[in-house]
Amino acid sequence: GNQRNTHIGLYDLQTKENEHLYMFERDLHIISCSVNNERTLLAVSFRQYTEEERVSRLLQSVSKYLTWLIEIHPINNVRVLKAVDSCVRVQFLYPVEDRKTSTGSRLLLVSEDKYVEQFDVHVVAEEEHKVVIQNSGQLPRARVADDLIWAQWDMMEQRLFYIVPKESRSTLKCVQFYPDENFNSILESHLDISVNGTQLKLVNFGYDYCEDQDVASKSLNLQVFTSKAGGLCVCCSLPSDIPGEIRYSIYFLHKGYNKTFTVSLERTEFHQLKEVAFMNLDYYVAAYLPGQFLHLLNIHHPDLLCYSLFLTGEDARIDALPNSFIRSPLTSTVLDCLIGSLYAVSISDSALLRLLQSSKRDSERLAALHCALLHFRHTEDLEMEIIWWISENLSTCHSFDPIQEFIIASLYCRMCPETHNLDKLLPYTSLLDWIGIIPGVTCATDIISLPVLEFQNSKGFWEKLNSNLESVKYAEPHLHYHNNMLRREWRSILIGLLLCSFGDFCFFTNQREERKTTAYLRNVFENAKKLVPLFQEEDYQQQLLMGLMVAQLKDHLMRHLQYVGKKKIEQIVLDYVANLLNLVHRMMKEVWRRYQLHSCTFCFDERGGAGEFAVFHIMSRILEAANGMCMPLPPGFHTLHLGLGVRCLPLHTLLHYIDSGVLHLTETCVRKLLKDLDDTEENEKLKFSIVMRLPEALGQKVHQFWNHPINANLIARKYVKLLLEKLGSRQCIRPLPERLTVPVEFLPLNYLTNVLAEIEDQGVHPSEKQDHVNVRFVEETALKHTMMLLGLKYS
Repeated sequence: GNQRNTHIGLYDLQTKENEHLYMFERDLHIISCSVNNERTLLAVSFRQYTEEERVSRLLQSVSKYLTWLIEIHPINNVRVLKAVDSCVRVQFLYPVEDRKTSTGSRLLLVSEDKYVEQFDVHVVAEEEHKVVIQNSGQLPRARVADDLIWAQWDMMEQRLFYIVPKESRSTLKCVQFYPDENFNSILESHLDISVNGTQLKLVNFGYDYCEDQDVASKSLNLQVFTSKAGGLCVCCSLPSDIPGEIRYSIYFLHKGYNKTFTVSLERTEFHQLKEVAFMNLDYYVAAYLPGQFLHLLNIHHPDLLCYSLFLTGEDARIDALPNSFIRSPLTSTVLDCLIGSLYAVSISDSALLRLLQSSKRDSERLAALHCALLHFRHTEDLEMEIIWWISENLSTCHSFDPIQEFIIASLYCRMCPETHNLDKLLPYTSLLDWIGIIPGVTCATDIISLPVLEFQNSKGFWEKLNSNLESVKYAEPHLHYHNNMLRREWRSILIGLLLCSFGDFCFFTNQREERKTTAYLRNVFENAKKLVPLFQEEDYQQQLLMGLMVAQLKDHLMRHLQYVGKKKIEQIVLDYVANLLNLVHRMMKEVWRRYQLHSCTFCFDERGGAGEFAVFHIMSRILEAANGMCMPLPPGFHTLHLGLGVRCLPLHTLLHYIDSGVLHLTETCVRKLLKDLDDTEENEKLKFSIVMRLPEALGQKVHQFWNHPINANLIARKYVKLLLEKLGSRQCIRPLPERLTVPVEFLPLNYLTNVLAEIEDQGVHPSEKQDHVNVRFVEETALKHTMMLLGLKYS
């Protein structure tokens, strides 16, 4: 103030104003201050005299620093808590918000003499919420920690992290303060961090503006970050003797390893370099060196380096954030320690999309894709942008399949928030390993001992952290669902179906297998009720693959989520497969819309254009991605794919795609092709090539849609073949009658028709549903075909 007074106020984020708490009638050099939850008590630590002032005034016996406890509502007594020659930081503990009444407050004092103690302040309530300190003598106190060289206060969760040197390495400990209890030491973890010669460093106890660079260089540049999902990271900047090189380590304590990164700087103007700053972005931690780089590390999946987004140059710039000493006191916040400004920090969706679209490196593309899906989940506009980007970059991503990553990561983000521990069981990537590199960055991974937790009936973060540690003990990578078993069983079933068509294989080995497969199909039909298929048609193979996936994923979750319940797990699995099919449907919808295709495209009277060829290519890549993951496709996919193939591909290429299994012949498409196309020479060749490749069952369904001698000839041949196969070893009992009033003067055909007529009389038929096929039809077809071969006119 103008009168050289010192005022203490409390800033209100809502009103943007200060609430005045207390005033000192002199210019006071305050080191630290804190107000209790009820705003009735104020703790203040300040410097009474500098060393020069004490010498000049001959006050050597007077303490350099004082710590006071002041009654401010009403303004009353002042009590001296400390009178020492070392700085003291003060911090009131805050109970949970729903605690309505309080008979006291607890206050932490953190001393430069490397100890922390807690004071219990009991109060007596007077009228109008006024209180006075009850203790007439010395306040009760308890020692919280000793011999620490680093400490950090977690103001949101009321936790104190601190480091104690122990022989050649250091030990990280954590004390949890509870609303209605005292405090418990709850965590202990050994860190391979050198602490020899370091000075005490305090984080989130207020910034000491007297601290100079010499002091900062002798203290640990270290922060602890936690996440809602039970992640615990220790971020530490390491010294380096090589010019232009920056080193820092991230200890992923919830994973059991740490990663040390070495970055070679592009520009080495050392007068502009500051120490690496670390930021907590909940799902990510960030290592930031202003003007040089920004490194985002995925907390929950740090095993593959490709999920770390390393940015340099303009991409690494954080808007409005000065190139000064910064710290992250809260999640998604940054404090400029020099001027006292607090910033909210978030990942920009538009900047992330620009990076995804402009990047030329697979590492950046993959990390940006996962970051976008994770931070902006269930946003249709973002999904549309990503799908469009995928459609343009199918051939530019060399180390991963963007379609597979989009589907797997999207499913992971949609399903995991619904159930606790589901994130440890579902796949989050299609990659098993990453062999790529990030230019200018090297990474070394070391296994570390897991933290030791000691807590009882603690919910929230500690329970989730303990669950993460248990997963690491049981080899977490093996907990994630993988399609290897599904692929093996699916392959054996396909072989069985193929052999079954020749009558040499019994598909179901016993009644148990039959009941199991029946359950598969029942789940499949439940899935189908939740889908929006491309076309309402049956695809037996895809339905069977869905059933297998449902059954195996259900078994996988049942082994590890026994406490969830069978019905809940069944619903999770059904939702997972339904979301999978809907994602493919969504991709198809966006791609068709982008290339302005519509339903009339599914016609065969004209050739396809450039847009249809592009969509056909994208659908082929979707099919390739699905086969690579042994993933089912929504009903109607193969029909659309085949229809576009007929329109876009030359005949020899079309047939090659069918023979190689890229295109699948479906009843809907083949029926439409046979009905819609006229019988020109080119169309006859196409139809005949398709009909010759039809499976037996499908051919019986669609043959009547093509009224052509070639088709009639095929039908007659198959009828004779099947009828004779049905006859087997049976012998004719009575003489063959003359069935024709005017026998044909061609003895082989005459004999054949009599044999077939006798078989029909004995009730042996290839099928009960043969349409327009009998001995007379076979005779007429044979005569017509013979006359055509001889070049004679048939009437």
